Amino acid sequence: MTTLAVTTGEPAGVGPDLALGLATRAWPAGVVLLGDRDLLAARARLLGLDVTLHDWQPGQAASRAPGSVSVLHVPLGAPCRPGRLDTANAPYVLALLRRAVAGCRSGEFAAMVTAPVQKSVINDAGVPFAGHTEFLAAETGAPLPVMMLVAGSLRVALVTTHLPLAAVPAAITGPLLDATLGILDGDLRRRFHVARPRILVLGVNPHAGESGHLGREEIDTLVPALVRARTKAIDAVGPLPADTAFVPRHLEGADAVLAMYHDQGLPVLKHRGFGRAVNVTLGLPIVRTSVDHGTALDLAGTGRADGGSLAAAVELAIDLSRP
Repeated sequence: MTTLAVTTGEPAGVGPDLALGLATRAWPAGVVLLGDRDLLAARARLLGLDVTLHDWQPGQAASRAPGSVSVLHVPLGAPCRPGRLDTANAPYVLALLRRAVAGCRSGEFAAMVTAPVQKSVINDAGVPFAGHTEFLAAETGAPLPVMMLVAGSLRVALVTTHLPLAAVPAAITGPLLDATLGILDGDLRRRFHVARPRILVLGVNPHAGESGHLGREEIDTLVPALVRARTKAIDAVGPLPADTAFVPRHLEGADAVLAMYHDQGLPVLKHRGFGRAVNVTLGLPIVRTSVDHGTALDLAGTGRADGGSLAAAVELAIDLSRP
């Protein structure tokens, strides 16, 4: 039976709440929550959830019955209250991720699903942390992780992720585009079982540079990369103006859109499916999905957090881990 690891994320945020919410339905795979058992039990009481926590050990079958969930206990660094960050728990958050990665690589888990973490508190604890994507790439030895968000049939991948806008043009190089297109095409085939992916590639500048009048990145960098991609049987179309690429006429028949930077592609996707969208890390030797939102510290422990994105992330992880 397929077994997934679900890391419960920042303990002061909504991650534990949403992870416990997974126990309200039956899943076609085993789900194991990675987190502090006492924290999860206390949060369930606070939320009024009637959930039975089963201690899980490697080799055991994970609980699949509604109203119960398996837990792989990882101890907190310090007591935690909803909404109150504590740098003492930064190592705990990273320990959850490392244990999930180890389990995926050993075959204990078919995939890992991550609840949100608070990057600021990890950095405040003295640990450089750019985000899940970069951390998991370092843990698995992946040379280039590619972030892609999925909302229904819309898939948007990114060439650059968490960079200041002023740094984006210089970061978009020919080698980076070559590698990103290769990973996107390869994982659409391997993970999503798309026989011949069609990828829409956005320009960097308004109107895709308008023949060089609004910038030369398209002429000097993107067009040569697309020519190289096509010689490798990658169906990459563009560069397209970002303001019209998402209209139905262009999206019809497309399997993914490749955006040049974070706020070029993700606002459209999140408008389409916020609260149900899934973050997928491509280019890893393991399957990893995540939510499309942050820790929502103000909602932790209130029962008002929406678990739709985490449930969608579990569903997609099950699909992607199938051979």
